Amino acid sequence: MYNNLLYETTDGVCRITLNRPQVYNALSAGLIQDITSAIEAAGADDTVRVVVLTGAGDKAFCSGADLKEAGAALTGGGASLGDALRQGYNPMIRAIRNLPKPVIGRVNGVAAGAGCSLALACDVVICADEAYFSQIFVNIGLMPDAGSTFFLPRLVGPQLAFNLCTTGRRVPGLEAARIGLVNRAVPGIELDDAVAEVVAYYRHAPTRAIGAMKKVLNQSLYSDLDQMLEQEADNQDQLGRSADAAEGVTAFLTKRPANFSGR
Repeated sequence: MYNNLLYETTDGVCRITLNRPQVYNALSAGLIQDITSAIEAAGADDTVRVVVLTGAGDKAFCSGADLKEAGAALTGGGASLGDALRQGYNPMIRAIRNLPKPVIGRVNGVAAGAGCSLALACDVVICADEAYFSQIFVNIGLMPDAGSTFFLPRLVGPQLAFNLCTTGRRVPGLEAARIGLVNRAVPGIELDDAVAEVVAYYRHAPTRAIGAMKKVLNQSLYSDLDQMLEQEADNQDQLGRSADAAEGVTAFLTKRPANFSGR
């Protein structure tokens, strides 16, 4: 189905693997389109409860934009960088944030430039200690894009975000976890087990409720209290009619574990 990534669904889990290891999974126009399409496909598949996004190989999650492909625009001889963002990168990031299912970022190596933005767009990020994150844009005279200027200040605060953006310094996995850039960092040999633990939870969680939480939490970033109270009321009303809510209440009252279907 895809030329630049691997797409697999098993037992409610969709695994999307960026598959350009020869260029450290750099984002070509084709890969960006494939990621967007794959995320949309996972959203349309009712059997999918959770998505894992990762990179092929053991060196890189995603090294950022494919600068060889983007060379014409960078040297002034091609389409504008703004158009490239509006037509490619931005729809990809929106697809991840609008997906009403949890997206787990499995960061196995370098996440630089737009590759860092891609990781930060995920709902949960687990990285290897050996991985690192870098807002490397400044090294080529550009600014962070693909959502990093939105995600970074909210994750680490404005001053540290400014430091990371303006220096492009590498943030190793352990530091990334300490400053709140990612949820957890583990030794590389433990990465798959750590991801599997999180996936196992979300695979059996009330997916529809989690999708509503994700949507409303997204809106909370630029809404006031009254707007959020109304969002909670609207979405809770819908969730109250769901099969998972009925199952959850019944399980609670009968003192047994809930068996959520995601509906």
